[in-house]
Parts: sequence; C-alpha cells; structure tokens
Amino acid sequence: MPREPKPPATTSSSVIDNPWRALRRHTPARIGLGRAGVSLPTAAQLDFQLAHAQARDAVHRPLDVAALRGEIEALGLPTLALHSAASTRPIYLQRPDLGRQLGAASREQLEALRSRRQAQGGAPHDIAIVIADGLSALAVQRHAAPLIAALRAEPAAARWSIAPVAVVEQGRVAVGDGIGELLDARIAVVLIGERPGLSSPDSLGIYLTWAPRIGRHDAERNCLSNVRPEGLGYAQAAARLAYLLDEALRRGLTGVGLKDESGAAGEAIAAQPNFLLGER
Repeated sequence: MPREPKPPATTSSSVIDNPWRALRRHTPARIGLGRAGVSLPTAAQLDFQLAHAQARDAVHRPLDVAALRGEIEALGLPTLALHSAASTRPIYLQRPDLGRQLGAASREQLEALRSRRQAQGGAPHDIAIVIADGLSALAVQRHAAPLIAALRAEPAAARWSIAPVAVVEQGRVAVGDGIGELLDARIAVVLIGERPGLSSPDSLGIYLTWAPRIGRHDAERNCLSNVRPEGLGYAQAAARLAYLLDEALRRGLTGVGLKDESGAAGEAIAAQPNFLLGER
C-alpha cells in the first residue's frame, strides 16, 4: 500500500506553519506567518490591524510642546516654540506646502530675535537645531531629547555655537530652511518624525542643510533615518551626525557632495549577527 502523506507542521490545530518562521527572530518584517486555509492566521491578521492603527495614531497624535521644551531646556539649551503656516493637522496633511513655511507670527518672532542679536553684535551660530513633529510626533516626543543629549556628549560639540532650539508644530523638513536663515546659522539640523511604518510608528529622521535659506532642495541635504533604539541607536546616530556636521563646517557644503565616511555605519552593520552567515 502507498504511504500516507505526512501532514504539514502546524502551530495549532488549524494553522499551517511556514518553514521561514525561524527567520522572524532576525527581523520585524512580516515573514513566515503561516496560513489558515488560504488566509492569514487570525493572530497575524489582528497584529497587522494593530500595527496599522498605531501608524494612523502616530500621524494624528499632537506634539506635547511644553513637555519637549522642558526636556531640551534641561539639557542647558534655550528653546523657541514656533508653528508652520499650516494652522491645523488636517490642513497640514492636505497642504504639504504650508508645512514647509513658517506661520506669520513665528516669522515675526524670529525676525525680532535676529534684530536684537544684530543690534548687540551677536556672531552667527554654527548650528540651528529644528525639531518638527512631521508625520510622527511620537518619534519626536520619544527620541529628540535623547538624541540631542548624545550629540552634545560628542567631543566635537564643544566647538559648536548652537542657536536656540526651535520646536515647530505642523512642520515639514523645509521649514528648517527659513528658521536656520533667520537664526543666522551656518547649518540647519532638522529632527523630524518620519512617515510611520507597520513596524516602526516612531522613527526619527535627521536632515542637515548647509547655508539654510528658503528655496533649498533635497539634493542639498544629508539625511540619517530610522533613529530609535530598535534602529539606528542614539549613540550611533550622534556619532554619524557629529562627523557630518564637522565635515560640513570644514568644507562648506551638505548634500550629494558630502558623504558619510565616518565608518560608523559599516562598523554597526559588521557587529550585528548575520543569519545568512551564521551567528557571531
């Protein structure tokens, strides 16, 4: 008699396991989920719906400006509370162009500050740090202050003059161009909440722009992304950012002409286990 076929492995009486399941310990990606009939198992489907809800919540969650300013000021840095030309969250999401511009009141605030500094003979700043909620205020709320603390611990930070830190509601990356210009900064560093993903609703992005002014474009910026403990950690991000800042100040540029040659990225990757090569 022919042998009966061996039934497929299951994780429960109704879920058929997937042979790729063992690789899930190496990645948050949704692989090796198995199946129930021709569909996803209920647990995997519910997990997907939860992640989607968390991503949506991150987009709409408001930034607690007072709490964030308190954390930054505790590091010894003065702060400014600013707002983009997008007056509400729905307008911000529907009109990206308004998120790239300062609101009238915020522009007047910075112009008055610049006039006072110039009257007192204040020298230009090396760096203007701009914190914008972007598409994930959660990322900014969690990671902006720890990242700035790690950056200030870098040896190079002792050489920099840092402008008051601008905390911007309803802001996009380009809002830092006008802010950096009005703060008389040589470089604008924008910390912004990135578009939430289904495994990372709290990813922080960093954008550097030399000689910030309205009209700069993305090819003139450098970017570090996925800053969070589960991605690019604070210490690694701060080391790479410090290198790029020093090089930008030395060479007078950012963007496609400035490469990250610090070695920090390669060292971080080399230190991680590689499931294709075996555990280290």
